[in-house]
Amino acid sequence: MPSDERLTRFEQTWVPWLNAPLKTAIAADSGDDRLAEAMSYSVLAGGKRLRPLLTVATLQALGHTVDQEHDWRPIMALELLHTYSLIHDDLPAMDNDALRRGEPTNHMKFGAGMATLAGDGLLTLAFQWLTATDLPAKTQVALTQALAQAAGPSGMVAGQAKDIQSEHIDLPLAKLRVLHREKTGALLHYAVQAGLILGETPREQWAPYLRFADAFGLAFQIYDDILDVVSTPAELGKATQKDAGEAKNTYPGKLGLQGANQALIDTIQAGKAALAELPASAGRELMAAFFSYFDTKRVKA
Repeated sequence: MPSDERLTRFEQTWVPWLNAPLKTAIAADSGDDRLAEAMSYSVLAGGKRLRPLLTVATLQALGHTVDQEHDWRPIMALELLHTYSLIHDDLPAMDNDALRRGEPTNHMKFGAGMATLAGDGLLTLAFQWLTATDLPAKTQVALTQALAQAAGPSGMVAGQAKDIQSEHIDLPLAKLRVLHREKTGALLHYAVQAGLILGETPREQWAPYLRFADAFGLAFQIYDDILDVVSTPAELGKATQKDAGEAKNTYPGKLGLQGANQALIDTIQAGKAALAELPASAGRELMAAFFSYFDTKRVKA
């Protein structure tokens, strides 16, 4: 089966499962109706659910049966946290974006104050959901610690801080990789790590999975940089050509479009090589299929 078809079938099965309880669950854990509306607005705005899907795929590769009662909130906690980061990233004090996924950003619809609170609510609710199950205490602790490290001042927030400080500064490529490993890659790394934790996988078996995760995270950022150059706002559902306008460090800016595309191809191959270390299985093929998200033919030769 072609990789893109395998991934499409997987999404068609699991995205409805991930989405179905969301609005009710957020409302049940919110003490203010307008706040719950603002939180749900961004969470339900049509995201691909890429991060929780990676967790589910990892669990399937491990042969772990995914159970809604025990696993749904811990899996979806990452999506809450990711959405908080998008809301705050769009705020006037940050990127000041008016569109996200083709719809008005949270602060455009609810105002900057309520949008800030919606992000705060999703951030803290994410950690509540990691512990709102009867999973073993050691599993809850491991998930909480891993997500805090991935999202906090040694992970995503550190990358955001570097991004702000590096505008109009020409970063060496090695430092750009660190910035993106933190800003974008850390949560994708955690998405796979969460599957390993939920699947109770011994740590000595983690390395190939996490090398795949890190390659996927880097490919995701390179591809995002490429799309900002070659896509239209209608295709992306948000403003394009912003990186160059804001003098941000990007892979096309460093390597040119052809060089960035080759870096994307090389990174995909590194991720597939990591997966090749795992026993052959349908789960391994499913994880490799995630690389079909990246169209390496968007850049014309």
